[in-house]
Amino acid sequence: MAWRAFLKPGQQIKTMDLSELPKIIQKQKSRFYISVKAKLFLAQALAIGWMAFSWYLALPWINDLAQHVPYALAFVVVLGIAIIPGYAFAFILFSLALDRRPSRRAVLKFPPVTVLIAAYNEEDNIAATIQSIMKQNYPGYLEVILLDDGSKDRTVAIAKSLGFDNLRVLPMEKNGGKARALNAGLRVASCDLIITIDADTYLYESALENIVSRYLSDPAGTVAVAGAVFVRNSRKNLLTKIQEWDYFHGIAVVKRTQSLYQGTLVAQGAFSLYTKAALEEVGGWPEVVGEDIVMSWAMLKKDYRIGYAEDAVVFTNVPESWRQFYHQRRRWARGLIEAFKHHPQVLVRPRLNWPFFFLNLFYPLLDAVFLLCFLPGVIAACFGYFWIAGPMTLAVLPLAILNNLLMFFVQRKVFNNQHLRVRRNIGGFLIYVLFAQLLMAAPSVAGYFAEFARLRKTWGTK
Repeated sequence: MAWRAFLKPGQQIKTMDLSELPKIIQKQKSRFYISVKAKLFLAQALAIGWMAFSWYLALPWINDLAQHVPYALAFVVVLGIAIIPGYAFAFILFSLALDRRPSRRAVLKFPPVTVLIAAYNEEDNIAATIQSIMKQNYPGYLEVILLDDGSKDRTVAIAKSLGFDNLRVLPMEKNGGKARALNAGLRVASCDLIITIDADTYLYESALENIVSRYLSDPAGTVAVAGAVFVRNSRKNLLTKIQEWDYFHGIAVVKRTQSLYQGTLVAQGAFSLYTKAALEEVGGWPEVVGEDIVMSWAMLKKDYRIGYAEDAVVFTNVPESWRQFYHQRRRWARGLIEAFKHHPQVLVRPRLNWPFFFLNLFYPLLDAVFLLCFLPGVIAACFGYFWIAGPMTLAVLPLAILNNLLMFFVQRKVFNNQHLRVRRNIGGFLIYVLFAQLLMAAPSVAGYFAEFARLRKTWGTK
């Protein structure tokens, strides 16, 4: 044949064993693979580089401010306003740019699952929540237990009237808190996988299947998976419109970034999966204000892994009044301090998600500096005094804008894959970007103070 003319004398044709083809393809792919440790090193190096550059630019700012206040205070103020937030923005930005969600393996048989719903006076929401669970068509055995935490309304009557055979109601004699109710459900659950759902949360299509398949596909040592929680009542008023972007941008993206480094910091009670064995090993949910974060850190402290299923989507009701919002964010902040008090070992046990623990450690400082220093500085700038808020504070804005744009495109892709549409909410977005820290700083500082002062613990959202 003609192609033989291209062979040298005595040269033989080399044939390829087709059975080696998958290995060759995998070898080609691996050339472009960046390990998780390499991604962490690269993102950290770039973020620290940005922090060093911003620190260099901020030195004149610190010296000018130090002419009016002690140098140590000037140092802390600039650190809290610009340096640490700039590092956080950069680290998340570079991590998102490097993130490639791991593919799922095919699941031939789905394991049985127990769903726990802790409810207290939820007659307006419980029917929709239970119906959304039953519509899931989960391809495995599904046990649903409603934990009635001493409700005084028609929550139980409405749930029973739905007529689902696989729904059990476990009544508590009196209201004792979410953690106590969940632990009671854990004791009677018959399945090895536990999923918790808030009583005002609506499960989107295939949410149960997606969170279980993510757990089955994640690396060894995974004992929990957090689902993706978004706002259900976003059209209610301006406050819920702002929170829509907080859940869509802030909370979801941070969890996604944490999961890249194999350790989401909080498997939230609104929608998460846990292994029953791991829950029992850490003693279940502690009876504290922030039961989900404290329990999650107990798992992380044992070097277990918590994943994140970005396509296991649920929608939950967020606070509609400023009072409820204040108490919710106050409780979240208090829960963070509880987590550090119960599990300080997380700060001395190096692991891939270590940077996030230290960022959380700085949150009280950041919120306090913003509330007590930056806001007065903004007021002073209106009168021509640019000691605190001035041109240098604008240096964080380009990175923040770039970060929010990347967050938007990443999250929009998640929504598109789930056949969801990002709702037009420009007003809520602008207020979220410009004033979210203002809205959250006051309740957060109040929560930190309440925990340090050991004030009485209440949820305060009912």
